[in-house]
Amino acid sequence: MIATSLKTVPSMELLQFLKTYVSGNQVECFVVGEPKHMDNSPSDSARFIVPLLKQLAQAFPGIRVERMDERFTSSIASRAILESGIKKWPADKSLVDAVSANLILQSFMESERIKKEHREA
Repeated sequence: MIATSLKTVPSMELLQFLKTYVSGNQVECFVVGEPKHMDNSPSDSARFIVPLLKQLAQAFPGIRVERMDERFTSSIASRAILESGIKKWPADKSLVDAVSANLILQSFMESERIKKEHREA
């Protein structure tokens, strides 16, 4: 499987977007980035994620929420965009966010695949 983004949604519109999306699609899990410092402690932006986690749990009690370390995803995404030959540089934040989200989701899916292989072994 390969992760692909749907679209970048402003934070204030996220819950409504997800409600609409979930009503028309099967969703088994939300993957939320976990911002951390190099010493593994939560970064300053982690305080914005905690309310989102609570909102997701309330709005979608039957859907599990998983966290994935998001360190380096923006820099990896920026480098990938630059190397892709996109002429618009610096890349706009929504493009970097979309590529970063893909990296986080792809990492999650790969970790789930590895866990499944270990369970079956």
